[in-house]
Amino acid sequence: MTTTLDESSARPQVALVFDLNKCIGCQSCSVACKMLWTRKTGEEYQWWCSVNTIPGRGTPRDWESMGGGYRDGKLVLGREPTREEFGGGWSFNHAEVFYGGKGESVHLQPSQEDQSPATWGPNWDEDQGAGEYPNSFFFYMPRICNHCTKPACVEACPSGAMYKREEDGIVLRDEETCRGSRDCMRACPYKKIYFNHSLGIAQHCNLCFPRLEQGVAPACARNCPGRLAFVGRLDDEKDTVHRLVYEWKVALPLHPEYGTEPNVFYVPPLSPYRLNEDRSIDLETPRIPPEYMESIFGPSVHDALSTIRSEIDRVRQGGKSELLDALIVYEWKSLFGPFTREPATPEPNTTSPISGSGAEEIGG
Repeated sequence: MTTTLDESSARPQVALVFDLNKCIGCQSCSVACKMLWTRKTGEEYQWWCSVNTIPGRGTPRDWESMGGGYRDGKLVLGREPTREEFGGGWSFNHAEVFYGGKGESVHLQPSQEDQSPATWGPNWDEDQGAGEYPNSFFFYMPRICNHCTKPACVEACPSGAMYKREEDGIVLRDEETCRGSRDCMRACPYKKIYFNHSLGIAQHCNLCFPRLEQGVAPACARNCPGRLAFVGRLDDEKDTVHRLVYEWKVALPLHPEYGTEPNVFYVPPLSPYRLNEDRSIDLETPRIPPEYMESIFGPSVHDALSTIRSEIDRVRQGGKSELLDALIVYEWKSLFGPFTREPATPEPNTTSPISGSGAEEIGG
């Protein structure tokens, strides 16, 4: 189910758009998030923002087959990912390699908390992709909590700890109210909720709401060197995020069939053309199979890619394209709508772009 303009245009909602044609998999977004939010006990394996190679099994491993979300409008609880399927948060044999006199015979190896060998991690299959030489292919995809319009996690939470803020649509949890049932993890079809085994509570991306309240974009977006992460108000018709989603219709939700109406959108990647056996270029066949793209972004992906190609052709013929100008991002502030304040220079007692109230602390 894809969110339509009529359903959501009037609802206050902060949203993100990731342009996958620009992502180089540098992990600047995920590291920025990690350094800001998940450095405490029990959070070692948590990556609220992760960048995975697509096609790939992702993190947690095979998350797309774990279920959750809505079917025919009814909540469906899927399977809770295991700690091993998430991976990460490992310990390494540093002492053996660096101080045990075995530096030339052993190498660094990750191990899990129980000292068993690591079998999966957030980027275990990085850069592997799919296809066969010379027509192999892959692209990178940043993933965070989607702060859905219909968050299955909120409906599934038995303690009422999870809620969706009316002023900006951000999905948050009251950690003091959370009882660790993990129904939210089962309900989330994107599997971007983690369990803190030390605190006995679940945790997830909060969209850097303390920053947003100060007019500062989330850390993942501000630290992206490729200018691919747009942040804005989905309910503001003049906002670039709104225009990419509803006017130009080139930014699409991930797996719309899950029924949660995500508010993180993706500009799908253009595909290189296939090479024939004689290494000539097949200008009719994209290397990334169209049916695979549809399996990720839904049937609207074909129109979105067609629009982008048409605009590219227009510019090549000497025309102008407002869409391409927006995607190119000539000036960084055009990425962030009302959230362009420098994070190092907060200005207290000013009007918040979210609530209109005075915000005192930048947080994080």
